Amino acid sequence: MYFHGFENGGALLTLGFVLTAFAMILWFRDVILEGTFLGNHTKQVQRGLNIGFALFIISEVMAFFSVFWGFFHASLSPDVLVGSSWPPLGIDALDPFAIPLLNTLLLLSSGAFITYSHHALINGNRSGSIIGAFLTIVLAVLFTGLQYYEYLEAGFTFADSVYGTVFFASTGLHGLHVIIGTIFITVGFVRLVLYHLTSDHHLGLEAAILYWHFVDVVWLFLFVAVYWWGGA
Repeated sequence: MYFHGFENGGALLTLGFVLTAFAMILWFRDVILEGTFLGNHTKQVQRGLNIGFALFIISEVMAFFSVFWGFFHASLSPDVLVGSSWPPLGIDALDPFAIPLLNTLLLLSSGAFITYSHHALINGNRSGSIIGAFLTIVLAVLFTGLQYYEYLEAGFTFADSVYGTVFFASTGLHGLHVIIGTIFITVGFVRLVLYHLTSDHHLGLEAAILYWHFVDVVWLFLFVAVYWWGGA
């Protein structure tokens, strides 16, 4: 509704973000209480949580699979209604080697820093782990800001042909995952500072790192398929 310019579409979008954030806050609160203060995260519980989170990642893979399916369905055999060409006639695709390439470097660098943070924690280097997590958050915020700027400067909207739809659906869904992943890692960062995590008990941070690497991999597919190949 927001992208199509419906009245109060922006308010509904904001409400959705607020409700999602509130649900995440309650979820994180319960997990932190159970794992840090109540001692409920035994090895068996941790194994169950790992399996559950892995299944969650698989469900996310399926969500992006459906988006990519829509993209390739439209781009590999463009309909006559869009001029039998891709990008459709009248659409000026974004330069993949401008902001998208910079965002690729930022996201891959953030993945390296969060991996460093993880290994530093395992090896007992608490300060290194904190610095790695902090730099990851900074790069993630920069990525989101550049993505927002790119949307503002784009010469097409969500409603401009199937190209606009699949472009904003794919990059927007990924952007939402980046925001959620940033919140996830920020919670881990705060817990690092508060001495909640140890070298052998940091399940929450490991889940955040797994989620972030998933976001990285999806972006690589987006950059190659949607920006580079799809915009050629």
